[in-house]
Amino acid sequence: MNDETQSGGAAQRAFILVDSKPRLPRHVKLRQDAARGTWAILAPERVFTPDEIAIAVLQLCDGTRTVDAIAAELSVNYNASKQQIITDVVSMLQKLADNGVVKM
Repeated sequence: MNDETQSGGAAQRAFILVDSKPRLPRHVKLRQDAARGTWAILAPERVFTPDEIAIAVLQLCDGTRTVDAIAAELSVNYNASKQQIITDVVSMLQKLADNGVVKM
């Protein structure tokens, strides 16, 4: 399902699945503030401050990788269970998708 899908003029909720290919929409930017040593997600009239794990996930959300591929890469990088990472990544990306920060 695409979060731009319209039904009766209202956008439908995008559900994050393991085969979803998440990406940041054009109007959302992930930026590093080198002076402060922090990262921010910049969206129209909103700013989010992601934690270290969210940054690692969002940097892999390029619209070509699936959630499964993202979890596989993170499981190697963090020496963790791919299944646990999938659960955490899906939950995090779903919240971001609900806020319009991530789309498929």
